[in-house]
Amino acid sequence: MNVIETSGLGKRYRRTWALQDCALAVPAGHVVALVGPNGAGETTLLHMSVGLTAPTAGRVTVLGGELAGSPAALDGIAFVAQDTPLYKNLSVTDTLHLARNLNRRWDQGHAEARLAELGIPLGKKAGQLSGGQQAQLALTLALARRPQLLVLDEPLAMLDPLARHDFMAAVMAAVAEDGVSVVLSSHVLAELERVADYLILLSNGRVQVAGEVDDLLAHHRVLTGPAAQAAECSKRLALVHARTAQAQAHLLVRASSPADPVPAGWEAHPVSLEELVLGYLREPGAAALPGPAGARAGTSMEVTA
Repeated sequence: MNVIETSGLGKRYRRTWALQDCALAVPAGHVVALVGPNGAGETTLLHMSVGLTAPTAGRVTVLGGELAGSPAALDGIAFVAQDTPLYKNLSVTDTLHLARNLNRRWDQGHAEARLAELGIPLGKKAGQLSGGQQAQLALTLALARRPQLLVLDEPLAMLDPLARHDFMAAVMAAVAEDGVSVVLSSHVLAELERVADYLILLSNGRVQVAGEVDDLLAHHRVLTGPAAQAAECSKRLALVHARTAQAQAHLLVRASSPADPVPAGWEAHPVSLEELVLGYLREPGAAALPGPAGARAGTSMEVTA
């Protein structure tokens, strides 16, 4: 089952396309990292997937073919927005009561047990909680709906390192215990590298990379070698991004298979998720959708002192 599937999906605001020609098929059972620079279209994609925004073009379905925003889709999806929207003047108890009345699926016992474990007082107003506690309360409201798909839009942006760790630990516990699929939009690459096993990378409103992290990393490598040979070497490779520093060059390349030969005089090194993401973000024309195979990517060079 695909938890999110899109075909020709696009969203235009007046004359500006926030997202164009988006084609995705995200299988269930993954923690999906949705990454891109500011304005790349991540929030737009998430909002259309949960039914908050209607597409201008194309189609998006969720949970094996349910139309995004339909009652069947809404029953199976929980969404936590970036600003963790809560009624600040309501107590935690009243917040739970409101959520219970607004949702057809609701596990009150799970919500109360989780808040007790976190030490969040039920009588305290939501606006008086710390930023980390507010994020945990918003996550509790989402998980108490017992969703099949949990969609998180920049939930870590305003949290300190300890609160980020605790938040993601709770998300991963839900994945392990309840089999929840997760789509997580974030700019915290170090955190994503620790938890994500599927990557969607957007740039300029288009999908640039999509696939399982292990497969993407296996089909990319960093080559180091003489800077004088970098331009010639790049012509024969599926180059994503090149950087030269004095006499040495570092080339992020896409391989047709992990067994591709290494050019003479060059050394191959494994690539990290952070290196992969940054390489494609620096070269928005280096398309690799839906997988590592395809036409040669862009070949511009970055020179550093």
